[in-house]
Order: sequence, then structure tokens, then C-alpha cells
Amino acid sequence: MKKLLLKNIKSLLCTYDDAPIKLSGKEMSILPLINNAWLASENGVIVDFGSMHEFPGITNWKDLEIIDCEGKMVMPTFADSHTHIVYAGNREQEFVDRINGLSYEEIAAKGGGILNSAALLANTSEDELFEQSKQRLLEVIALGTGAIEIKSGYGLSLESELKMLRVIKRLKELNLIPVKATFLGAHAVPAIYKGNKEGYLNLILNEILPEVAKQKLADYIDIFCEQNYFTANETATILEKGAKFGLQGKVHAEQLSHSGGIQAAVKCNAVSVDHLEFCNDEDIELLKNSNTIPTILPGAAYFLNLQLPPAKKMINKGLPVAFASDYNPGSSPSGNMMQMLSMACVQYKLTPEEAINATTLNSAFAMGLQNDVGTITIGKKCNLIITKPITSYNFLPYAFGSNLIDKVIINGEQFLF
Repeated sequence: MKKLLLKNIKSLLCTYDDAPIKLSGKEMSILPLINNAWLASENGVIVDFGSMHEFPGITNWKDLEIIDCEGKMVMPTFADSHTHIVYAGNREQEFVDRINGLSYEEIAAKGGGILNSAALLANTSEDELFEQSKQRLLEVIALGTGAIEIKSGYGLSLESELKMLRVIKRLKELNLIPVKATFLGAHAVPAIYKGNKEGYLNLILNEILPEVAKQKLADYIDIFCEQNYFTANETATILEKGAKFGLQGKVHAEQLSHSGGIQAAVKCNAVSVDHLEFCNDEDIELLKNSNTIPTILPGAAYFLNLQLPPAKKMINKGLPVAFASDYNPGSSPSGNMMQMLSMACVQYKLTPEEAINATTLNSAFAMGLQNDVGTITIGKKCNLIITKPITSYNFLPYAFGSNLIDKVIINGEQFLF
């Protein structure tokens, strides 16, 4: 039985005896903590924690690892509820194209963007795709991510979508961190179906989706609801068909224009609606009366130089808000959630407390993992970040260019990469 004891923790963050499933509005400004704390885990699960003043002592030293956290803080690992880390190659040339004045839409119109990634992936073997994606997974764990959602969507054919989802399954089977798989066949219309979007939708609904469900390769279904991609009505159709196969929805919405994706997501009881640069006041009111959590992806808005989603307004209106990385090769080539935490504060004016809650518990909720990760609670996974010595948790978003992570604990053991 592997046991771990963290002692002399300067501050243990996000501590709950009975954790909520998510935090909304003013709740997001509350960050429960214990100063001068300890935490114990067995077999990768948190079994107890508290103040050093009430530390009961050690009765069984067998198989016990002790880490002295003097001057250091401990918090739950980040939960990254929106990524595309299974892809082949990169799209650095498109990065240069944007610097030279081309828009995201113009790059896509000439065969770049998602279609570029689809072409690269089609010519990459499953084993090579797995090895590339595994390295990205290991990288983000080392950066403090302890749970992750991964989408398909660079396949755009039966064969390639299944290949992507099999790779995600293999990543899940590494048993490193919790992994949720999302089928995103409706990410773009492939070149072979140019001018025949209806034909591609029929392929998704009648061939790819049933096979994905039959092979049990996905937990969620997603759609890119956007001008020149998929409409709100098409989004609803796909979500409704996915629900018949037991797949709850997620939606890319309101990123490049106001697409109506939020309305479709709420109508179909999607777990999350993501991006939201063009979310308006009417959309916020819709979300207030729903079970759908808005998820902000600051890396994409930053990298594409888009207007910012109204995250702070959502919180002020009483909504829960999650933040995730959108790690992908074209519009957000970073899975550094500590960076996303800082951007939440600097660009979106979230307080450090709100930003920490948005990147831990709320982002865990956005992929159905709120009972496994996201807080320091007995019975949850011992997936933790131990910081370097810092003055307060405010230093985490403040020192945006510094590596402030001393150790990452995954399943009760130090993660080495």
C-alpha cells in the first residue's frame, strides 16, 4: 500500500469536507484553505488532511513517503476540460501567415486550419500519432494538469476519426490521469465533401457516430457551431442524435461570430459551451437558467487576437465559469494551465480565487469529473501541485513567466517527466 504524507504545508488550498459539484457567481470568490497543514494519501486517494496543530502523528511508517512542504503551497492539479492534443505535426506556418495579415477564416478558406491538420493526420500511423500525443499528455501533466478532456475532430472521416478516438483510449489506458474522450466529427467539412455539407452530416449521423458508440470510444459529442462551419440547427440535430447513443453534448460556440450555439447547447442540455467571444446578455440569461457551464479558452482568444469573452460579467450575473486551455496546433498551441490561470486574472479580471476555482473544480465539472478531482477532499484522487516557496497564492497569477511548480503529485506519487 503506497502512502504519502505532506507536512508543514504553508497553505493547503481548496479544502472541503463536503465539496460542492461546482461554484457559481459569488461562490467563486471563496477559496477555503488551511494554513500550516498536512495531507495524507493511500493508494492514490486523499484519506485525511488538517492543521499541523492537530496532526495525529504517524503510527505506521511502512511504505510511507514524507515530503516536507515548508514555505510551499499545495493545491489540486488543474482540470483541463477542453483540448485537442491528439494531432499530427504542427501548424507553425499558419502562425506566420496570421502575422502577415491573414485571418483564421482566410487561412481555412485556402485549405489550412482544421483541414490542414486532417490531411496530416490521415497520413500519420496510429502508433506515431499515439507517441506524439503521449508526449503532449506527459508535458501537460508536468505543468500541473491532473485531469483532461481530449477531442477528435482532425479525422473528418470514419477511418481517421476512429483512429483518433482509439489513440485517446490508449492515452486513457496509461492510467496516468483521468481522461475524457469527445467525438468532434463536426469540426469542419472535409475537402471531399466541399459543397455537400449535408452529405458529410449524414456520414456523421448514420455511420461514424453509431460506430463510435458501438466501440465505446467517446464520453461526449461536440460540434463547431460557427459561421461557415455548422449552424445552430445542425448543432441541435447532432446533439440530439448523440444523446440517443448516450453521449452528452459539448459545443464550440460564439467564437468568431454570434452563431446561436449557446441556444442549441442549452436546449439540448449540453454539459458545457466553450469559447464564447461573441456571447451577449441574452445568452448569459439563457445560461443562468440551464445546467450548461460556460467555458472560457483564453489561449485561443490570445493567440488569434480575438475580442475577449465576458467571463467576469458571467460571474457577476451568478454563473459558474470554467477556464480551459484549448490546446491545439492551430489556435492555442499550449496546455500550460498555470498560464491560463494568469490570463484569467490579467485579461479577464478574475480574482485569484475565482481563477483558481475556474481552473480546478469548475473545469472538472465541465467534463463530469467533479467527484474525482478539483478540490482537496477525502476520497478524491491525490493529484496535487506543490508550489515552490511563495508568499501567497496571489503570486501564482502574478509571476506569469515563472515556473512556480516544485512537484506534481499524481495518484499519490511524484510525477517525473
